[in-house]
Amino acid sequence: MKKIKEGDIVARKSYDKDILFSVKKIIKNQKENIAILTGVIERIEADSPINDLEEIDKRIISKNIKEENKKIEKRIQQYKNNNYKIGVVTSNDKRISQRFITGKILHLDGDRKYSEKSYQYYRKLGLDAVVKNIPEYKQSKVVYELLNKYNPDILVITGHDGMIKRGTNYNDIYNYRNSRHFINTVKEARRYDLEKCKKTVIFAGACQSYFEAIITAGANFASSPARILIDFLDPLIVAEKVATTSEYKYINIEDIVKELRDGKKGVGGVGSNGRMKYIVT
Repeated sequence: MKKIKEGDIVARKSYDKDILFSVKKIIKNQKENIAILTGVIERIEADSPINDLEEIDKRIISKNIKEENKKIEKRIQQYKNNNYKIGVVTSNDKRISQRFITGKILHLDGDRKYSEKSYQYYRKLGLDAVVKNIPEYKQSKVVYELLNKYNPDILVITGHDGMIKRGTNYNDIYNYRNSRHFINTVKEARRYDLEKCKKTVIFAGACQSYFEAIITAGANFASSPARILIDFLDPLIVAEKVATTSEYKYINIEDIVKELRDGKKGVGGVGSNGRMKYIVT
């Protein structure tokens, strides 16, 4: 049997190989070697004994990635069918051109590959977005400075997460792999808002994140109310909808739910006004 190493794409045999993971690192101890895993498509982090892992055939990996990319491209095409940037209205028999300015996005992502995919998604949509690959535990240390530098309308804080003991200890912050880091980052962002008189729209969280605590910390939208896996696209869709909705319109989860893979089970929140402004020329 081939030896499992960092970077391999694997699945857990005890979970019927339901999720594709990338091996982030391997921790060696006296009893058994443990692999730290991150989801290839879902934003989940987990660990597993090496002997419970099976390397996945490259054809299966390729098929899953192609399906994911196809879904992303379909989403991009749907967006392009709606013209958010230029519009023409008629007033007093005169044609008035309106130039729409979408909200600016700052996205902090703990996963390097997801950071690159997120940047490409925003770029293809023509959105004004800055994406930074920052490990989850470092995000709270740099978010204030980055907010001050880029002055975004929307902040996305994500990466990987997961419950250590799934199905129990829902109110124990230490039962979540990275939720405490997302919470601290939200708090720092709200400190920035308070000091700079801003009202940044915040999405925070990943798979199985401590939803209630993230919302209490000050996020407008967060994952995961039902402690389920969320799709790579979910945080991006929320940011996109806020960025391309008029600042005079309030968005709640009902306005987005049909576009999310698992609806309100995966993402919830208190909502916010959109961040799209328009200039009449």
